[in-house]
Amino acid sequence: MDELAFGMIGENIHHGTPVNPQMPSHILGGSSGGSAIVVVAKLVDFALDEISREKISLISHGMNSFMINTIGCVRIPASFRGIIGYRQSHGAVSTIGVLPNSQSLDTIGWFARDPSILHRVGHILLQLNTVEPRRPRRLVFADDLFELSQVPKHKSLYVVSKAAEKMYGYQPPKHINFGQHIASNVPSLKDFCEQSTNLQNGISTFEALSSAMLSLQRCEFKTNHEEWVKSVKPRLGPQAANCVHTAANTSLENIKTLYKDDGILIIPTIADPPLPTNLKKCSSAEFFDRALALISISSMSGCCQVSIPLGKHEGCAISVSFISYHGGDKFLLDSVLDMYSSLQEQVTVASSSLPFADTNGNLDTSELLKEKGRRWNKAVTYYIEAIKLNGTNATYYCNHAAAYFSTSEEDCTEAILLDKKYVKAYLRRGTARESLIRYKEALQDFKRALVLEPQNKDASLAENRVRKLLS
Repeated sequence: MDELAFGMIGENIHHGTPVNPQMPSHILGGSSGGSAIVVVAKLVDFALDEISREKISLISHGMNSFMINTIGCVRIPASFRGIIGYRQSHGAVSTIGVLPNSQSLDTIGWFARDPSILHRVGHILLQLNTVEPRRPRRLVFADDLFELSQVPKHKSLYVVSKAAEKMYGYQPPKHINFGQHIASNVPSLKDFCEQSTNLQNGISTFEALSSAMLSLQRCEFKTNHEEWVKSVKPRLGPQAANCVHTAANTSLENIKTLYKDDGILIIPTIADPPLPTNLKKCSSAEFFDRALALISISSMSGCCQVSIPLGKHEGCAISVSFISYHGGDKFLLDSVLDMYSSLQEQVTVASSSLPFADTNGNLDTSELLKEKGRRWNKAVTYYIEAIKLNGTNATYYCNHAAAYFSTSEEDCTEAILLDKKYVKAYLRRGTARESLIRYKEALQDFKRALVLEPQNKDASLAENRVRKLLS
């Protein structure tokens, strides 16, 4: 495990880092990568999050000293290793005897390869009733969050949609822009937004949410362990040392727990494949920003979440997460058991099929994706027709990019191929990439726009903003 459960990599300078036999040159994910590996290797049927080796002697003397799932401890390694990882509703399992990291975020989670094992462990830990009246299930896809993911939608959204179609009691899926939903319903998040941030698609909301989550974790870690850190002065690895230093210099903000509506929200578990090992910190900043944007949702709301494997993409395990309301653990565990075999059947179908166009690129969805507060659904139709009439006009592609965020990067790329000096296309593509937390690519676009127009204020402001985000 990562030291003090601080980290998403799975490395430990004191006790070594478990090696993933499938991808030995890439990170395991953390902080409980070791627990995930023993499940993947079939050494055990299931495992709780993480337990550090130095705690073994304490447990043998009757002291339960588990370090538990605080931020992404279960979900990230489960996604990277292609197994199921469950984060229960905050407070659903007692944490008496647990060594806390941040008690407002800490939960006990577990890994399993088999959904029936996951279900059984959940019923024991959560002390659930075996029988409960069956309820309908409503799947809600967070379209804006799938824009972050590098996995093609036909291997994620489409798989879940087709699996649900074959199940009794599942309502037709709904598509939403979840960032805008959160921004509209949680106005207190504006206190965590950077004043200079001006992003489309609501992604800035999740950056604010992850900022709130990290502030909360650091404040509570400081309260719990500052005296120990100062008196013992432990020798820590660079990442843990940096986290502890930041926590020690954090002041508590007014943070409120966030709750979502009933139902099952579908999001990517993590946006990127596992990083190569020994990567420099500056090279992994965007990876961590995107990861935090996704894992902050259930961590800050206290809701339950499960990461479900969906096969592989380009040699790496991929997954989606189901999130349900706080206290809905039985509902969510039953849903996983209900859907798992159907999901895996659709994974096989999708793996043998050619990629195809988005199944949810409809005008109802695009109406949620707006620029500068205006609705663009009519404009989308006009520009689509214009492109059909003249596919060599760069302006049509660039204007379509402004009207419909979901395809803005592709549209601007097409416009640039037609006109390599089209400054507006570089600016719009840079903004799209920035909103998807791909800062390095965004910076290249803004720099190119400045080369073409050195006095362009928008390009200059954008370049400075992204440089700040990268630093």
